[in-house]
Amino acid sequence: MIQERLFALQDEKYREFQRSLIPGLSKEKIIGIRMPAMRKLAKEFSKEEEAAAFLKQLPHIYYDENILHAILIAGMKDYDACMEALEAFLPYIDNWAVCDSLSPKVFGKHKTELLQKIRLWILSGHTYTCRFGMGMLMRWFLDEDFRPEYLEMPAAVRSEKYYVNMMTAGFFATALAKQWDAAIPYLEQNRLDVWTHNKTIQKARESYRITPEQKEYLKTLKRK
Repeated sequence: MIQERLFALQDEKYREFQRSLIPGLSKEKIIGIRMPAMRKLAKEFSKEEEAAAFLKQLPHIYYDENILHAILIAGMKDYDACMEALEAFLPYIDNWAVCDSLSPKVFGKHKTELLQKIRLWILSGHTYTCRFGMGMLMRWFLDEDFRPEYLEMPAAVRSEKYYVNMMTAGFFATALAKQWDAAIPYLEQNRLDVWTHNKTIQKARESYRITPEQKEYLKTLKRK
């Protein structure tokens, strides 16, 4: 049984560390497994028949089961199978750590189809589906496949959810680093809510990818 194998890898000190990083998640739901050990287990488990059944056993009890689930999905090489498993899993994600650990490599070969999914995810009222959609837009569409209109998607989101707004700020801070000319008008024109606007500036000014001159300019754009 996979739970027994997970508990065999438990690290109590790491469990306490994780608990401090994920507020709102009870200690009882965290086993405490370091990521190298988890990735090794996932690699072994993915080859076993039980893995397919595990992916259908939702919701899971433990945070670590969700991390394992995310790693298994991220490693899938068939796009359609990966997307089916992902769509089934997204509604059960209840914290930022699981959400942000989920980044399927196969998406890089299916960007046209992926973009259509991203448009839907970002509109979701579910905190971590929306956050995941923005994360995928940031991961795959701020470099060679970038188009200025893509910035409209996260800019249009208005949410009271902290983990949505933090991702929006992270997205625009990254966009400033990679696509400054397209992204800076969103701050100059006050296109984001005040909190996200100022958090974007903070994150961008902490980035080594933003020049000193750009950081000084960003400082002048802070809002009260």
